[in-house]
Amino acid sequence: MIKLKAKGGLLCAFLLGVSVFNFSASIPDEGMFPLSELSRAGLKKAGLKIAEKDIYNPGQVGLVDALVQVSGCSGSFVSPNGLIITNHHCAFSAVQLASSPEFNYLKNGFVAQSYEQEIEAEGLTIRITESYEDVSEEILSAVASITDPAERINMISKKRSEIAKRAEMEDPTIKAEVSEMFIGKSYVLFRYKTIEDVRLVYVPRQDIGEFGGETDNWVWPRHTGDFSFLRAYVAPDGSSAKYAKENVPYQPKKHLKVNPKGVNENDFVFILGYPGRTFRHRPAQYIEYQQKFLLPYTSELYDFQNQQMFAAGKEDPKTELALATRIKRNANVMKNYRGKLKGLQNLDLVGDKREEDDALRKFITSKPDLQAKYGTLMADIDKHYQAVFEVAPKELWFNNIYNSVSLLRVAYTINDFKEAILKQNGLNAQEEVFALNLNQLREYVENIYGSYHLTVDKNIGRRMFEDAYQLDGPNQLDYFAKRNFTNKEEAGDYIVAALDKSKLNNKETLYHTVLKDIQSLKNYNDDLLTILKELDAEREVFNAEQKRREGVLNRLMGDYVAVKEQYQAKNFIPDANSTLRLTFGNIKGYSPADATYMSPFTTIKGLIEKGNSGLSEYEYPESIKAAWLEKNFGAYVKKDLNDVPVNILYNMDTTGGNSGSPIMNAHGELIGVNFDRAYDATINDFAWSEDYSRSIGVDIRYVLWIADKIDNAHFILNEMGI
Repeated sequence: MIKLKAKGGLLCAFLLGVSVFNFSASIPDEGMFPLSELSRAGLKKAGLKIAEKDIYNPGQVGLVDALVQVSGCSGSFVSPNGLIITNHHCAFSAVQLASSPEFNYLKNGFVAQSYEQEIEAEGLTIRITESYEDVSEEILSAVASITDPAERINMISKKRSEIAKRAEMEDPTIKAEVSEMFIGKSYVLFRYKTIEDVRLVYVPRQDIGEFGGETDNWVWPRHTGDFSFLRAYVAPDGSSAKYAKENVPYQPKKHLKVNPKGVNENDFVFILGYPGRTFRHRPAQYIEYQQKFLLPYTSELYDFQNQQMFAAGKEDPKTELALATRIKRNANVMKNYRGKLKGLQNLDLVGDKREEDDALRKFITSKPDLQAKYGTLMADIDKHYQAVFEVAPKELWFNNIYNSVSLLRVAYTINDFKEAILKQNGLNAQEEVFALNLNQLREYVENIYGSYHLTVDKNIGRRMFEDAYQLDGPNQLDYFAKRNFTNKEEAGDYIVAALDKSKLNNKETLYHTVLKDIQSLKNYNDDLLTILKELDAEREVFNAEQKRREGVLNRLMGDYVAVKEQYQAKNFIPDANSTLRLTFGNIKGYSPADATYMSPFTTIKGLIEKGNSGLSEYEYPESIKAAWLEKNFGAYVKKDLNDVPVNILYNMDTTGGNSGSPIMNAHGELIGVNFDRAYDATINDFAWSEDYSRSIGVDIRYVLWIADKIDNAHFILNEMGI
């Protein structure tokens, strides 16, 4: 998203996606506990050796003050000078942007031996939770008398924005955000310190940090060194500032102590982090939507996109590097979604949810007071989702078209920029807006061009337009109904020709012709811009109806959670929503199949055995084998294994966003870094089970061994006191 500036404030905003928050989980078997609920977690009984106030103590310093959100991941401070440990895959995009064919840090890794050698981690930001405050009453009182669903959801959005802005005015040093904890039921204001200057300190080679590639992704046993070190920088006065040479390392309130002794099987462990989203307290129809529509559509589309990008990358190393982050993100989502599909089918979770909802319906009917208040609730929920199912193919197409075809995103930006300028009264005002926003616009589209390839765009664009041509009934797009395409191939040819002819397909041409001056921008038009404009007009109409449905769902889900809490006679822990949470458990293996037991530790020996397979994804540096053969384990050996543990397995409750979360022992010391789940646990977002829910982390002993014996990263080890 970029915001256009005008004299006196913001002119307009570009927004290509919608964030949806969903919530609730139960205890004690599962739980991503908000800070306010730690007293309910039973941490001391489970094995915690420190006081709960040592984790979080309002007004005082605790372990939570060492936690950071690294863009969409988690991380933690491990030194008093702003050193952060997170995952390799969390720093991946920044490493890609810092790399070139001549200096390929992505492939060869990067180690700074001084502050001066650290390089900008472009695109990464750090957020630190400062405080939180329940604001549910203020928001819900504002919508109490509103009956129109669209008006209700708009007012909720407005109040959330107003409360956040008010908090930022009261304290200009923070950024504020109101998060929905339960849909239509509870809202919390979070205050964050944001750090914009983030630098790469140490990133292992790709054949360490990505060992196993997509073959091992979401799989156990695992042998991946998925770690990276970053550093947070601020202005000399301590305020947040963009990258500048004069900036200094940030001094956190708290940093974690690294324990090189690690852990053993069955040891108590806990995680703090920023888990993304879970959906455990949705009705059966929501799971059905995932299984029938979203998961299969997205995984198949991403597979197709990756095939196109792989083919383009084989022809040119520069293209391969430019597309690396897109490929990795697609592959990660694709395998995750396929794991979810497998789990949903094997467990028949839709059937289980239907049984739960039927029991809830009977409970409502059995209580006259509930029947009077919630009598139509379950029927209303079903009616809502049947309407969602009816237009799901159209919704999924609209949700993916812009992010699938890079030049359509550029066209969207150019159209909006032109429209904003034409709204101004008089040439002087138009020229002022053009001048004020040109650099920002160029910076925004530069990010798009960073992972753009014309052939890839044309192949994906053809696929998307051929798919759209075949939509019919309530899913038919007016844009295609009005065209005289006789078959899907003609629809595909049309977008390919538009992409080929557009001056937007080359960024230098865009900058030197279309954006040369205000008159050039106002005069320029082509088929791609026209296509985008017409599609976007139709999308706006569709989105208005979706907004109305969102308002309906907001009220329904508030009631659904309220009555379900009465039925189960307990309060629920909110589902993940990218706010700071704690989860705990034990180092523990599991049995995914009959007569099969998965141990919770892997070793360097296992890594070398995988390397003997000859698969390219199992290649590793020869220095690892040499050190292993010499038994050069140092202080990082696990004596009962007579080896260095590489990855660990545990039964904690994690999801996307927990990547990079610190794994801590009973004393609150860092013993690993979370990075994945086992394939059977991809279904965690919908349901958690002690039988199959296992997450994967890199053992701190392997991190330290690689840093010490392989990469000579002694600058960092000394800083951590190792």
